[in-house]
Amino acid sequence: MIVETPEPILGWWSPDPRGILPLDQLRVTRSLRQSAKRFDIRVDTRFEDVIRACADPSRESGWITPEFIAAYTQLHALGWAHSIEVFDRDGTLAGGLYGVRVNGFFAGESMFYHRRDASKVALMALVDLMRETGMTLLDVQWRTEHLASLGAIEIAREEYLSRLSAALG
Repeated sequence: MIVETPEPILGWWSPDPRGILPLDQLRVTRSLRQSAKRFDIRVDTRFEDVIRACADPSRESGWITPEFIAAYTQLHALGWAHSIEVFDRDGTLAGGLYGVRVNGFFAGESMFYHRRDASKVALMALVDLMRETGMTLLDVQWRTEHLASLGAIEIAREEYLSRLSAALG
């Protein structure tokens, strides 16, 4: 007899090793620094638009469901989830990222871009804001080649949990 179980609405992942981006190791090239001058940065003004852009069904490996959007939009309304938005000179949302902040910890969930370098500029802005506010841990979940090119590294679960504990304070 086969017993079917419903699929979970939201999955939870705890990779080991874990991807993080040490705030002092963000790699910003000269061309990226120049590119950043073409954009304006805002925080938490278009959260739902950012998460919906990250959920674009045409993106490869899409995983952000309507239920996920609803849950994170509620977390945003409660002050836990945040977005960094990047606008082009015409005022169009060009890229961004979102995640969850708890004390000195930010768990980056996803990022997107419609204009070249816009997601990288959002990451630069996030790291700057984290440094300015004394935050210490930027969790990127997995070290992808793209994130590695920006300075992301992998650490073992034991080290991650130690850094997480310190960041949560």
